[in-house]
Amino acid sequence: MQYTSRQTGFSLIEIMVVVVIIGLLASIVAPMVLDRADEARINKVQADFKNIQTALNLYRIDNYVYPSSEQGLEALVTKPTISPVPRNYRQSGYLDQLPMDPWGSPYLYISPGESREYDIYTQGADGVAGGSGQAADISVWDQDLPQD
Repeated sequence: MQYTSRQTGFSLIEIMVVVVIIGLLASIVAPMVLDRADEARINKVQADFKNIQTALNLYRIDNYVYPSSEQGLEALVTKPTISPVPRNYRQSGYLDQLPMDPWGSPYLYISPGESREYDIYTQGADGVAGGSGQAADISVWDQDLPQD
């Protein structure tokens, strides 16, 4: 009895068709996934701003003033030793730790701010003032934060 062995496999054309289809699907799906990641970063910034604002307001209620620019947001975690030294500082502080922006940089704080009592902002993905898209600066007072 004689056995014949026949090898079967995919032809080069079949493999190329599959690769092209995968490439087309990736080109459609990838932008949707990336847009969602950008949107999630903006949402994190907004949530962080709200938490920091709440802590700043509690600090002000206890100490009658917001932390100075020199004291910075660190004043919400540890009691400042530079003037004005808070007299009624909470023993546990106002935040457990300072959040970082979604791009790994600390949030920036100025008091008094340009038009309000304070400003909190991030310089976006590039960490440099100005920019557009994901590199745009985002302030706590921005009404129209980029959503897409």
